[in-house]
Amino acid sequence: MPAATLENTLTLAISVRDRHASAAWYHEMLGFDLLYHADEAGWSELQTKTAGVTLGLGEQAEPAPGNTVPVFGVADIATARAGLEAAGVDFDGDTEVVEGMVATATFYDPDRNAMMLAQDLTGG
Repeated sequence: MPAATLENTLTLAISVRDRHASAAWYHEMLGFDLLYHADEAGWSELQTKTAGVTLGLGEQAEPAPGNTVPVFGVADIATARAGLEAAGVDFDGDTEVVEGMVATATFYDPDRNAMMLAQDLTGG
């Protein structure tokens, strides 16, 4: 049994200068549909053409291309994190919570590639 049980979702998080302009570009160029803009969190999300896979746009003053961070959906982030930590997985700080939206925790593989766990808190 794995240390953390993942859901059938994957968010590819990338950094961009202007989420609204980037969301329009991804819609026009690739046909991705906007799911939402969370302006207070500096985050937008689009549905890709693959079921369960979304593209997350994090707004940064100086984006760092090539820094895609896979974000794996989990039902219970505390349980998933505890299982991974018990298996010796290194996390970057505390679990971050945007109330009513999402809880995320960044962790690293053995080569220090960043990945995240995310629990949907929207109730949807």
